[in-house]
Amino acid sequence: MEDTMTVFTASKYCNVSSKTIINWVEAGHIKAYKTVGGHRRIKKYDLEAFMLQQGIPIPEQKETADRKKILVVDDDLIIVESIVQALEEDAFDYEVISASDGFEAGLQVNHFNPDLLILDIMMPDIKGYEVCKKIKTNEDSKHTKIIVLSAYLDEEKFKLMKENGADLCLSKPLPLSKLKDEVAKLLGLKA
Repeated sequence: MEDTMTVFTASKYCNVSSKTIINWVEAGHIKAYKTVGGHRRIKKYDLEAFMLQQGIPIPEQKETADRKKILVVDDDLIIVESIVQALEEDAFDYEVISASDGFEAGLQVNHFNPDLLILDIMMPDIKGYEVCKKIKTNEDSKHTKIIVLSAYLDEEKFKLMKENGADLCLSKPLPLSKLKDEVAKLLGLKA
């Protein structure tokens, strides 16, 4: 029955919540049937067809791809777009996503499992040093490299960030070419 999935296994396969899978099924986006006990079951090929249609990566494709994953966290959408676009167009073919607040960033760190996090620490709901510490003390995310960006921090605060796990602290504004260079170095793609 490997080709049949429960709502829970389908949610893990797609990296979404079980409720999201149920919503997709109820909306008719994914075919499913119910067991005698009332539990939903989804055929793997139906789920994968939906995932392909929606541009959701299929796990086997994710594992074979050797692209480095980067999460950009900033509440300034113009800055986010600039950084994301610059990194996506880089020769190293990064997979880049963004988050605009601390809550979304936490979810993305868990689901996306980035190799590198670019974090603006001057956001209303983020205490930069706590984010760095949480990521670096968690077994699943301690490998994640962290670049902290800020327009307002002095050397003392940058030192605090580094003590709590930031790999690099940069002042904004900085040229995108410098950021791209530092990202490649941190990810071990450039000397």
